Amino acid sequence: MTASAAPNRLEHSPSGPQEAPALAAAPSGRARLRPLVRLLPFVLRYRGRAVAALVALIVAALATLAVPIAVRRMIDFGFTGESLVLINSYFAVMIAVAAVLAVASASRFYLVTTLGERVVADLRERVFRHVIALSPAFFDSAQSGEVVSRLTADTTQIKAAVGASVSQALRNLVLFFGASAMMVVTSPRLSAFVLGAIPVIVLPLVAFGRMVRRRSRGAQDTLAAASAYASETIGAARTVQAFTSERAAASRFASAVEHAFVAAVESTAARALLTAVVIFLVFSSVVVVLWVGAQDVLASHMTPGRLGQFVLYAAFAAGALGELSQVWGELSLASGAAERLFEILGVRSQVQDPARPQPLPSPGHGAVTFEKVRFAYPSRPETDVLDGVSFAVAAGERVALVGPSGAGKSTVFHLLLRFYDASSGRILLDGQAVNEFSLEALRSRIAIVPQDVAVFTGSIADNIRFGRPDALPADVERAAELALVNEFARHLPQDLDTANGERGVTLSGGQRQRIAIARAILRDAPLLLLDEATSALDAESETQVQKALEQLMQQRTTIVIAHRLATVLSCDRILLLDKGRIVEEGTHASLSAGGGLYERLAKLQFERA
Repeated sequence: MTASAAPNRLEHSPSGPQEAPALAAAPSGRARLRPLVRLLPFVLRYRGRAVAALVALIVAALATLAVPIAVRRMIDFGFTGESLVLINSYFAVMIAVAAVLAVASASRFYLVTTLGERVVADLRERVFRHVIALSPAFFDSAQSGEVVSRLTADTTQIKAAVGASVSQALRNLVLFFGASAMMVVTSPRLSAFVLGAIPVIVLPLVAFGRMVRRRSRGAQDTLAAASAYASETIGAARTVQAFTSERAAASRFASAVEHAFVAAVESTAARALLTAVVIFLVFSSVVVVLWVGAQDVLASHMTPGRLGQFVLYAAFAAGALGELSQVWGELSLASGAAERLFEILGVRSQVQDPARPQPLPSPGHGAVTFEKVRFAYPSRPETDVLDGVSFAVAAGERVALVGPSGAGKSTVFHLLLRFYDASSGRILLDGQAVNEFSLEALRSRIAIVPQDVAVFTGSIADNIRFGRPDALPADVERAAELALVNEFARHLPQDLDTANGERGVTLSGGQRQRIAIARAILRDAPLLLLDEATSALDAESETQVQKALEQLMQQRTTIVIAHRLATVLSCDRILLLDKGRIVEEGTHASLSAGGGLYERLAKLQFERA
């Protein structure tokens, strides 16, 4: 499993980033750290802390640069009895400098580390809030495991950069330029030799930096691919075990991990080579300069103390430049991670709030109208799922959508909720086009009981409250009672407060379905969408829940999707969809005698029963 094989890629159109089938896995090959610059708005929120860290960094660097001056004076003024007082004073000053250096370094470490933690926390929250608001077209193709990898592993890499690498880079830059300036002051002649060596050092740094960034991006992409597969497989562990596919799954994951390992080794090898080349060039130049300086001392062109001062500054500059090579590699890793995160933040949802949202009609009645609606899913643009569908559901009416699988029934619900926008035609809610409302306002008027119920980690009460987060405990209990959740919850250790496990793994299908019905009851919206709402219930529970739904449907408009025709007998009208079109319409009695597709479906089901 390689990054190039991953199906996800973010693409850009002339109008801006669009939802597309993939999260890009193609490294740009440029060694620029431009993606890290885009983190500045997150850092500038805490500019006070950033400025304090910068001040501490500069103080620590200046304290370090003061040490060679004291060393020169001690060497030049000699170690005689007459100079004992002077030497003692220099050592006392150096202890004071060491104290300043210690306090400043500790302050810098604390400030930059907490700043990095804060920035990454904000970034994670921003990315998650953005991702969760993207329309389903994004999730139709993007792997959730890769998105989670970017949200966790990549942000951790950025935390290392913001919290340490950037600080180290700035510290070493200050040391390098400060030491370089003091080298010129100490000996312009020797400084000329050093300046001549700088291009020899910098050019390999730039060239190797490009390779490091390219390979680090590849390593991050392959790790994300492995994480995506692991997340998907662990989430379906029972299915894997039921089909005895543990060995195949483990083998596939091992292959993905091996690809990630190879990519990481290549990235590390590039960084190691970069470090080796730079350190060799830096310290070789120092040796050459030291040899030239020794000749000047022998010729009495400079004092031993001045040479020692120059050598110390040269060592500071060389060490700073050597550390910069390592920090450059770390920043390249962080740049790749930032690039991947900002790719996600650059995705624009295909379904947007209108520029000027209209207020919802008040009170809401839930009347629905489809006018010549055509629609094809973005992943299959050549196939119309709905082909000119028109129908109207009056306020308080119950209408059933039936038909073969793939006829377009669930798509009607998706368009009502504006998970997608119709390719053409209009969809109205209470007489106004649904794309005139904000998404939040529109969906607040709709309650849905899906066929595939999502149950989240937490208690049963928490999952019911998902229908209306601000609901009072008494409202939650009433919804649970009407949906017959209490029938099974009272046998659990903590009743409604019992934890249900990840994805509701400890609950049966019927229990999850009742929780979904309780959510819809709690939401108390004027439009109710039921997608096979009782499909997972046994006969006795279905009869009881149907009574609760009957009471619920009396007060609102209801659209029901059902494959079992017995569940739609009480509906006012039935719409039969086939191949994206409404081919029959009427009551159960009229359609059963009509000699069409509905009659054939009815005979098949009721004769079996």
